[in-house]
Amino acid sequence: MMKIKMPVPLVEIDGDEMTRIIWKMIKDYLIEPYVELNTDYYDLGLTERDVTDDNVTMQSALAIKKYGVGVKCATITPNAQRVEEYNLKKMWKSPNGTIREVLDGTVFRTPILVKGISPSVKTWKEPITIARHAFGDIYNAKESVVDGAGKAELVITRADGSVDKQLIAEFNEAGGVARGMFNTTNSIESFAKSCFNYALDTKQDLWFATKDTISKKYHHRFKDIFAEVFETTYKDQFEKADIEYFYTLIDDAVARVIRSTGGFIWACMNYDGDVMSDMVATAYGSLAMMTSVLVSPQGYYEYEAAHGTVTRHYYKHLEGKETSTNCMATLFAWTGALKKRGEIDGNEELVSFADKLETASISTIEQGVMTGDLYMLSELENREKVSTEAFIKQIKLTLEKML
Repeated sequence: MMKIKMPVPLVEIDGDEMTRIIWKMIKDYLIEPYVELNTDYYDLGLTERDVTDDNVTMQSALAIKKYGVGVKCATITPNAQRVEEYNLKKMWKSPNGTIREVLDGTVFRTPILVKGISPSVKTWKEPITIARHAFGDIYNAKESVVDGAGKAELVITRADGSVDKQLIAEFNEAGGVARGMFNTTNSIESFAKSCFNYALDTKQDLWFATKDTISKKYHHRFKDIFAEVFETTYKDQFEKADIEYFYTLIDDAVARVIRSTGGFIWACMNYDGDVMSDMVATAYGSLAMMTSVLVSPQGYYEYEAAHGTVTRHYYKHLEGKETSTNCMATLFAWTGALKKRGEIDGNEELVSFADKLETASISTIEQGVMTGDLYMLSELENREKVSTEAFIKQIKLTLEKML
């Protein structure tokens, strides 16, 4: 068959460890034989970030702004042990955090459903998409251990020089801990717009939840901004699309989610989204079966896997041992990016190919061929555990029957 052409590139961001190995397999077996792959390539492997003083991360984010669509492999966010292991200059920041800040995006994570793997929550019939605000709060906070007696204060110094000072706490000789965190009106508005736009794009109801009864200023500001943006810009569009925007308290939302049938977007503040996306992924099956896309209100998209670099399997790979690592989330990062590139460019062939590749991968699992993590979860009677490479080769066979 003739290869599908890609006149406009997408941004390709390579990563670390086992996911880097899988990244190449997916390209070699499932994409490049069928698509004239056109990418603007950036290597965000940890050693390359160290060599470039992390400038490569910023370059990749700006490239996504230029081309509109990017696909990213999982990367290491180094701790002290990784600094020593890789002989790094310093403990570099999370590349995901840097890219999210540059693109001003919201992370949407959705489980991949397959027959034979039932969600832990029996009522869930459709996917639940978690929309996580990816800026501020505890992830950009300043913290301090209070060593002994003292006090912590919140001080706001305005542009006109006026000062607002509030006592947070007084500590006795035993001391304690204190944290100062923030968010910005612009970022919260972008979060709201991304969520409303994504709901319209996917034609799903949107839920949003905070704890505004306790956090009467911080959380309440989120609630108010969402309400303002919805009323002024999106209410009529939601009514025409026959979808709903629903606000409730975070504890009520958790109860409602557990009793729901799924099929909606749940917008969460940064920490809530971090925790709930892992909970939802595990309840549906596995983090390796969770898609993730960063969406900005300006129309930039970055697709990635929701999981990390699978270090344990990488060390086995280095020893020459065969691994059975689930590649589905990484594969769907590629198909999501190819599909979005095709949608933006009006390239129907590319969209159709990405759809077929997703269908082929799901069909392969439902036919009983799967990696080890899914083998333990699957309820299929006739199933086979295979290596990562064997699984990808089987997807290729399934795909070629469809093309």
